[in-house]
Parts: sequence; C-alpha cells; structure tokens
Amino acid sequence: MVALSPRSLGQELLGRRVALRPLRVGDYRDWLEVRTRAREWLVHWEPRRAGGQYPAEDRSSFAARCAMRDRDRQLGTAYSFGIFVDRTFVGEINLSSIQRGASQSAYLGYWIDEAHAGRDYVPESCVVVFAFAFDELELHRVQVAIIPRNRPSRRVVEKLGLVEEGLARGYLEIDGVWEDHVRYAITAEDWAERRETYEADWLRPAGA
Repeated sequence: MVALSPRSLGQELLGRRVALRPLRVGDYRDWLEVRTRAREWLVHWEPRRAGGQYPAEDRSSFAARCAMRDRDRQLGTAYSFGIFVDRTFVGEINLSSIQRGASQSAYLGYWIDEAHAGRDYVPESCVVVFAFAFDELELHRVQVAIIPRNRPSRRVVEKLGLVEEGLARGYLEIDGVWEDHVRYAITAEDWAERRETYEADWLRPAGA
C-alpha cells in the first residue's frame, strides 16, 4: 500500500521498480536530456501552446512549471510526478483537473522516454497513482483520453483493464490538430474489486 500525506510536497510513491516524486529544479538537466533525445517520439502526442509553438524547455520555464505544480499540490487540484527507475528519470505521470463535489474525479496522463518504452514502467506507475487517487485522495473516478492511433498508450490501459467508454470527437489539440480521443476510466468500485490483483502484479516484490 502507498502510505503518505497527499499534501506533502516531498512525497514519494513507490511501486515494484518505479519511484514517483514531484520534479524539482535540480532535475532539469536529466529532464532536458530525455526531452531532447526523445523529442520526435514525444511531440506527436502533445499539445502546442498558443502561437503554434511547443512548450518552452529552457531552465527558467522548467522552474516555473515546478513552482506551478507545487501550488497545484498545495491546492489539491493536481499531482504531478517524475517517473524514476534506479534513480534515473524516465518520464512523467500526472493526475490533473481534480474535481470535488459530486464528481470526485481526475484525469491521468503520462509519457515515457523512448529508450525505456515497452518495459511496463508506465502501467506500473499508473497502478501506483491509482492507489494514491483512490486510497489517499478518495476520488471516485480516474479518466484517461488517448488518440486512437497511439497504440503504445492504449496498450497501457488495456493491460490494466480500464473500461473503454467511447470516442470523444475533436477532444484535444495535439501537435496542432484537434484530435479525436478514446476515453477510458477506472472507478473506485473497479479499484476495490481489482486491488489485490493490481498489487500482486505491479506493486509487491516478485514472489512476495
């Protein structure tokens, strides 16, 4: 089980192989190395900012993004984590647009370094975040939206058994185009039903 205070800015969430923690300014060099080397692998699945340019990758912009995400955690509106394997930065996973009240929901997004793709680090990270979302934040629903042709990303949610809920047309602007997205979700009831299987498959040490 994941044991932490969801308000802690220094929180670390642990899976079998992955460690998730908020990115800090000191992570900039490692983050930039991955973003530069894997840029063509990543930008086709990401939004552009106003003016048709991709988000800035300079150190000051990275520091501002870290500060903004610290504020989001303090407000409880979003929780963003770097994915680390053996202390090496390999990607990011974000729980965003958290809604309370009658909704109690959030969106999940992720990306992985091309050099570390295909090793199941992302589904493992998703399960770690599910434990956090349902057990600590007490959310009722986590949603994921994926471009239909993004097969690697769809394989992640299919491995985890998330329910496909249909196609949202022109859902998000991605790489300058308004793209359709397939929507998937997991609810608190799903989590309760599958918790032991998820923990055995993704969180506990092998053979435990």
